[in-house]
Order: sequence, then C-alpha cells, then structure tokens
Amino acid sequence: MNTMPELDAFWMPFTPNRQFKAAPKLVVAAEGVVYRTADGREVLDGTSGLWCVGAGHRHPRIVEAMKRQIDTLDFASNFQVGHPGAFALAERLSIVAPPGLDRVFLTNSGSEACDTALKIALAYWRARGEGHRNLFVGRERAFHGVGFGGISVGGMTNNRRAFGTALLRSDHLRSTWDATTQAFVRGQPPSGAEMADELETRIIPLHDASAIAAVIVEPVAGSTGVLVPPRGYLRRLREICDRHGLLLVFDEVITGFGRLGAMFAAQAFDVVPDMIVFAKTVTNGAAPLGGVLVRREIHDTLMQGPAHLSELMHGYTCSGHPLASAAALAMLDVIEAESLCERAAALAPHFENAVHALADAPGVVSIRNIGLAAGVELAPMPGRPGARGAAAQATAFDHGVLTRAPGDTLVLAPPFVSTPQQVDCMVEALRAAISDTAHLLETTP
Repeated sequence: MNTMPELDAFWMPFTPNRQFKAAPKLVVAAEGVVYRTADGREVLDGTSGLWCVGAGHRHPRIVEAMKRQIDTLDFASNFQVGHPGAFALAERLSIVAPPGLDRVFLTNSGSEACDTALKIALAYWRARGEGHRNLFVGRERAFHGVGFGGISVGGMTNNRRAFGTALLRSDHLRSTWDATTQAFVRGQPPSGAEMADELETRIIPLHDASAIAAVIVEPVAGSTGVLVPPRGYLRRLREICDRHGLLLVFDEVITGFGRLGAMFAAQAFDVVPDMIVFAKTVTNGAAPLGGVLVRREIHDTLMQGPAHLSELMHGYTCSGHPLASAAALAMLDVIEAESLCERAAALAPHFENAVHALADAPGVVSIRNIGLAAGVELAPMPGRPGARGAAAQATAFDHGVLTRAPGDTLVLAPPFVSTPQQVDCMVEALRAAISDTAHLLETTP
C-alpha cells in the first residue's frame, strides 16, 4: 500500500512549493504511456515525463540492461580510469550523429552539457590563440539549463532575473515567435527566415565577430511553449556563422533522439552545427545522462600540450556513469529495433490534427506544433500572466493527462509509442481543462 510521505523537507525544483504541498499530485508507478496515482487513477503521460520518455515507461529492454549492469559494475570513474560502457556509448553516438560530430563528452544532464559546450568553445578559441573570443550569442525565450553558462545564453527572463549579477558575457537574438503571423500555423512557419539576419546586421557589427565564441540555439524552443523555427531560419544561421567564422551550437536536449522524426533536429532540418548538446531521451529518462557531440576539428585542436596533462580541465564525477551508459546503449537499441524515429514521424500528422482541433476551445489564442511537440497558448487572466496556465495544468491532471504550462501555454509531448487513441484522449483532457478554467478570463486582478 502506498502511503503519503512527509512533504516538508523536499524543496521541489521549478515548482510553487507552497501550492503543491497544499494539494499534492503524486504518481507512484508508471508503465508505457500511463502513470498511476496513489489512489489508483491512471494519468496519461502527455509530456513524456519531462520530454524524455520516448519509448514509454519501464521499457523491458532498458530495465534489463540496467539490472545487468548494476550486478556487474555499479560505479567507475572516468577520471584516468575507464569502463567499457562509456566508450561503447560514445562510439554508438558518433555513428548516429550528423557527419563530422564524432567526438563525445559525457555529462549527467542537459544543464551540465550546455555549460560543457560553452567551456569547449572557450577552450577551442584559446588553443587557437584567440582567447579574446569570450562572448556568446543566445536567443530570447531560450532555455539552456540552470548552470550559470546556460542562464547566460538563455532568454527566460525569470531565470535571468534571479541570478543576473553573475552571468557570462552574452547577447541575444530575438525569438523566432511572431504572434501576428504564426498563431495557428501548422509545423514550420513559411516565412521568417530573415529573423536570423539580426546576427549579421546587429550583433556582429556591435561586438565584432572576433569577440564571439559561439552562437547557441534550440532548433525548437521547447521549454517556453514550443516555438518552431521558420523555414530556412536555421540554415541561414549556419551560413552567417560560416561567413564570419563563428561556432554554431544546437541545444537538442529536447529534440534529440526522435521527437521530430529523426535522430536529431539537425538531421530533420538538414543543418549541421559544430556541436550538439543532448540529454533526456538518450536514456529514456531511466538514468541521468547528457553530453556534447563535438566536431572532430574542435576536439583535435585541444589535443595538444604535455601528454601527461588533461587537455580540457573539466568533467563530472558521474560523467559516463556505468548505469547511465547501459540505459543509453539499450535506448539506442530500442530506437533502432522498434523504429521509434519512424513511429514518431508516422504519428505526427494525427497529433497535429488533434491539437489543432483545440483552436475553437475557449480562450485559445495560438497553437504551435512540430513532430511530437505542441504548445496550446491560452489568453491570460487579466493582470495575472501564467495563472490560467497553472490552473489548466492542474485541472488537466484531474482529467487524466499530465501536461506542463510554461506561462499560459499548455504543452503536449507524448511518448513516441503513444497510439492515436491515446493522443485523442490527451487532447480531450486538455479541452476539458481549458473549458473548466475559461471562467478565469473574467477574473479581475
């Protein structure tokens, strides 16, 4: 029997703790696309855990791989000593990555992976005798994790406001979101590639290319409500970076390993960056793991100096942890054996039609989607931005679907193994939650 634990001691991340602990929502088990609550209710996982459980919960192949691993080797550092799993994983990742990105630095999370990519960029330019390149270009409404580097290049104002006195040098491109032209566009907006030109017309002239270490963007900005790049936007960014000799980094913590119907968004959009940041789906959420795929020329530039010294003074105690490596190797097997990328691509048209059917729900002002990711934006309560989204998120759980609400946008990102019927149930639960909270639009501050 599941009993309610004491709640006071755990300071929950990215959660209004007082509100949660007054009305807790706990899940105690999961299988496939379904969570189970302590009172036996089933809740559809409409967010793949946290953008990570693409193969469904407790996949037997991943469970068995982790059990075998802990029975053999529970921990080994990768500092001056190694274990086979980390090397095998890096090799597998180098094979499925876009061409040229065949060196892999392993971390434990997307936040760590983002900060690692920024450090690699700084170290690369220093090794080339260009240590003055120490400015990074991010994008408004971006999320690159919670490290000081990721917050620096990120564009979520609440994150930056709390810690803005201790950030790296950075500038930001405008967001690719344009409410006047993209409100109910399906997939990529047909126009807007010119938004990338700001890099060349404003940011580079202001700082000079010789000061810029790297440009980092999410191919699709997921954490701020699924902001989809216009057609040609990412390619234009690549071309501008090439013209001015800038490194381009894709943060694929959310888009990596199948969500857009390809292993990486770089392949879905046919644009190859210099580094790819990954995490989440790489282990199906079963163990913490992240990393950076690095262009070989960047790696090789750092392979200099005395042979007995580390070429990059960076790493984490659990970088390439044996259990995480086993989970990731098993997940790569599952992606291949069960054609998960292809299944995500096949489900995407049904998913698109289902979420866009919410356009007539009360107070819906925008719907954005690509692959198996969608954001349904609601009109905010007067004077209380984010309050309606939070209320709709809580109500959706009561209607049987787990969603997320960055601001007033409800996000759906179902596991790749979801059925069309499960997608329809998720969307209908969102419709019920949206309708149940429509009266809040009339609430005065």
